[in-house]
Amino acid sequence: MFDRAAGALIAPALGHIARPLHARGVHADAVTWIGFTLGISAAVAIALSHTGVGLALLLAGRVADGLDGALARLGRPTDRGAFLDITLDMLFYASVPLAFAVADPPANALPAAVLLAAFIGTGSSFLAYAAVAARRGWHGAAYPAKGLHYLGGLTEGSETIACFALMCLFPQHFAWWAYGFAALCALTIATRLVAGCRAFVE
Repeated sequence: MFDRAAGALIAPALGHIARPLHARGVHADAVTWIGFTLGISAAVAIALSHTGVGLALLLAGRVADGLDGALARLGRPTDRGAFLDITLDMLFYASVPLAFAVADPPANALPAAVLLAAFIGTGSSFLAYAAVAARRGWHGAAYPAKGLHYLGGLTEGSETIACFALMCLFPQHFAWWAYGFAALCALTIATRLVAGCRAFVE
């Protein structure tokens, strides 16, 4: 819901960082992998109950996730870059609830499982819409910089990171954050189902 506004807000800063990196030949795919490594390291820290470290690594990884796109746009964006970006993002998103479940299985396993099931719904509805839209030759006017047709929703990347931050800051309330965000994901899934049924009528 807030991805467009957040992207516009941080784009100038990311561009300022990306330009000297681009001049030195740093490739966007390398930054994508760095961001993913930071994200998985955050999950490992969370699993070990070091949620403060996990939050710092998580935020650093998200900066890299934005920076790879800024770098790509300074050159020629590639299909491989778009593929890596969405695939590694979804693996990272799944790793965080799993990490909280590992940290405290009795308290967190069930809410983590519910949230992961919701992530499957949001991820599959997003990718299914993008795949059909690509087959029809559609391009998302709302997110022209994205590497694939981007169907927004109530729970996008910005909201997910905000929820993860709250989980790290208040891990004792993980179950409430997980169930609440899963409910918001359910609304996103419902709106995407409606959008898909309306858009793909024939």
